[in-house]
Amino acid sequence: MSASNKQPATSHELPTSTPPAPNPHTSNAPTADPPLTEPPVGEPLDVRLLAPAGVGWVTAVVLVGERPVVAVVVSVVAFALAVALGLVLRSRQMHPQRTIGWAAAGSLVVVGGLGIAAALQSASLRAGPIRGLAADSASVNVRLKIEGDPSLRQSTTSRRPPYVVVKAIVEEVRTHSSSTGMTTTRIRTPVFLIGTAKWQTVRYGQHVDATGRLEAVEDGSDVAAMLSTRSPPRVVDQPPWWLRAAEQVRAGLRKAVANEPDDVRGLVPALVMGDVSGVSAELNSDFQTTGLTHLSAVSGTNLTLLLAFVLPLARLVGVRARGLTVVGVMMVVVFVILARPQPSVLRAAAMGLIALAAMTSGGARRRAVRSLSVAVIVLLLLDTSLARSAGFALSVLATAGIVLLGPGWRDALARWLPGWLADAISCPLAAQLACTPVVAWLSGQVSLVAVAANLLAGPAVGPATILGFIAAGVALLSTELAQLVGWAAGWPARWIILVAREGAGLPGAANAWPATALGIVVLTLLCLALVLGLHRILARPIAMILAVVVLAVVVLRPVGSLGWPPDDWVFAVCDVGQGDGLVLRAGEGTAVVVDTGPDPAAMDRCLRDLGIKHIPVLVLSHFHADHVGGLAGVLNGRKVDEIEVTPYFSPRAEYDRVVELASHHGVGLRTVTFHEKRVVGQLSWTTLWPAKVPALPAPGTSSATSSDEGSPENNASIAMMVEVAGLRILLTGDLEPESQRAVLASGVDLRADVLKVPHHGSAQQEPEFIAATHARLALISAGRDNDYGHPAPRTLELLSHDAIRTATTNVSGTLAVTNNHNQLALTTTHPAP
Repeated sequence: MSASNKQPATSHELPTSTPPAPNPHTSNAPTADPPLTEPPVGEPLDVRLLAPAGVGWVTAVVLVGERPVVAVVVSVVAFALAVALGLVLRSRQMHPQRTIGWAAAGSLVVVGGLGIAAALQSASLRAGPIRGLAADSASVNVRLKIEGDPSLRQSTTSRRPPYVVVKAIVEEVRTHSSSTGMTTTRIRTPVFLIGTAKWQTVRYGQHVDATGRLEAVEDGSDVAAMLSTRSPPRVVDQPPWWLRAAEQVRAGLRKAVANEPDDVRGLVPALVMGDVSGVSAELNSDFQTTGLTHLSAVSGTNLTLLLAFVLPLARLVGVRARGLTVVGVMMVVVFVILARPQPSVLRAAAMGLIALAAMTSGGARRRAVRSLSVAVIVLLLLDTSLARSAGFALSVLATAGIVLLGPGWRDALARWLPGWLADAISCPLAAQLACTPVVAWLSGQVSLVAVAANLLAGPAVGPATILGFIAAGVALLSTELAQLVGWAAGWPARWIILVAREGAGLPGAANAWPATALGIVVLTLLCLALVLGLHRILARPIAMILAVVVLAVVVLRPVGSLGWPPDDWVFAVCDVGQGDGLVLRAGEGTAVVVDTGPDPAAMDRCLRDLGIKHIPVLVLSHFHADHVGGLAGVLNGRKVDEIEVTPYFSPRAEYDRVVELASHHGVGLRTVTFHEKRVVGQLSWTTLWPAKVPALPAPGTSSATSSDEGSPENNASIAMMVEVAGLRILLTGDLEPESQRAVLASGVDLRADVLKVPHHGSAQQEPEFIAATHARLALISAGRDNDYGHPAPRTLELLSHDAIRTATTNVSGTLAVTNNHNQLALTTTHPAP
């Protein structure tokens, strides 16, 4: 695992609508229409710093992770060229050349500054003994300052039980050697800590002692090493008073909504201060599909709403001029403290202020590009690792879209719509379009309902957020009164949840898009084409109505990928990454699903593409996260009659999560029995395994080995022989060789047309088991560039030796099997290279 800056979250900033600036087109006097692509006449955008900011960003991307000497050389060369160019420009009089020349000189100065910043940051990460110790995988005793909120993660494999990740600063490291004894070194080096579930109790700002092993990270990371520890934290002191006060406010908000439904209880703290600890995986998946993820993360939206509420209130009570500035600055400080003074929060604060100023003040709108450029340069100077952060890119792009595209599009819409509605549409539309290529790169999909979802949810965001802030403050005085305010905040939150749920349930809500270099380039060109031509559509009501009708038809009746899915498909292996997600067609819109993969969004998207709305039986072969982690995606908007599980309820944390989700959706669980036969619609199956279940491990322990091979969980996988449309399909879960041999020894008929290869095609296979299937087609579900080398070359060679045609999801995407007059065929979403 590496401490990469690539964040799965698509949490781009979409500040909600604010009162529109006066529109010159609403005057009674006849006026000539200004160009639709430009801001109003007399208000040219100040773009002088746009080029330096862009060049500086590219420089930071290149220099992050490089040795300090490289960054220093780049800086010296850039400063020298800037001085030389400046001297030349002073002797030239041609204005156009001077303008371009000074922009180039400014860009070189920014490059030089970012070179110094990158050198200093790289030097700070390399200073001290941490990187050297990490290179040797040394065991150390350290004193840490916790620099974030601990996050509990579920492993996507059986290698470890649930674990906690948190960022920390090593302030003291103690090492022991036979020659020098115990050596203590005082430093200040950031690390990424991975610990047991007991680390959930640490608090932001605490000092703790820990013992663990240091591991190296990739160059370009914002930490010097990764510290892995199995020991519990030893708390040295408590956070400073101001952080304790902030935590008291956060806890008060959680108490204020404690009596609300689960989703409301999780969403309100997320809206107010980015506390996503209570947001369910299912709701988060819906937010991703509908482009509402920015609401459940710390973003400029939170601060924009807070200022939009507080500043008019301050003006109402008589605060003016500099007093308003003081109030605004105080609110920013309070927000940053409550949401944690971390880079993502500081970035959100900066972008939120720029977007708010751009949408509420004519003069500020003219200076907005300059303000955004300055913010980008300053943030990169403070932390050059942001240059490779997806969150930073989404924040900047969303704000740039609002600043550059929003005013012109708003004016185009205001020709025939009320000003407030034009503002409400243009803001999310501009931000969403600007972020679409990056979102597609991260998620592999493009949302077609994001703008509509933001438009519908937008009016409820302000009341939910402001009432949440009030509830948090009132909780310091009275829990009962705070719960009353929290109840009020819950109603607009319910509307947001309803929009997300219903929007994500639409057939064409999100469409898969290849997250490849070519795919992103094509999508970027399409977005640029829309930027150039969309203003003409927005200004014409008939064209706008036609565009909305076409979009509605695509969303409600999506055509899907060309030829996908095939009309006569009977079995599909979903491309869910490193895991299994299998679908057996039982009728029109009905299927038996076996395993759910690790990602709810990926599994939900696959089932939506296949048109599955009813699942009579959901089979979970075993309780590893790469087979049950996507359960929320299967349950999302579908009728599931029952869940069939293995009798080996381990790992316990995943089993408990499955039970909780099933109970929440009113779905019953039943345990399979050996050799039972079942029939659902046009398909039937026989359970071939498990026959004998090993003893369960003690609670809180894991029976998995370090190599993840031969674990009891894998060997207790449900194996089943399915018969559908004249085909025999053998599904094998993650059976290891010992269980494969046991199944073989039972004497059962293993002959099959299609084999789902055990354990993602790992090297641990029993050749006689594979040979006994006499399969014509072998299918393997594995993640692209996975860390386990699945499918293993040895297994591919074994299948080839048995003359079995093989297809894998990591190469060909989702696999669909058809059988027409005994002609077995395979269709894929991505043709093999």
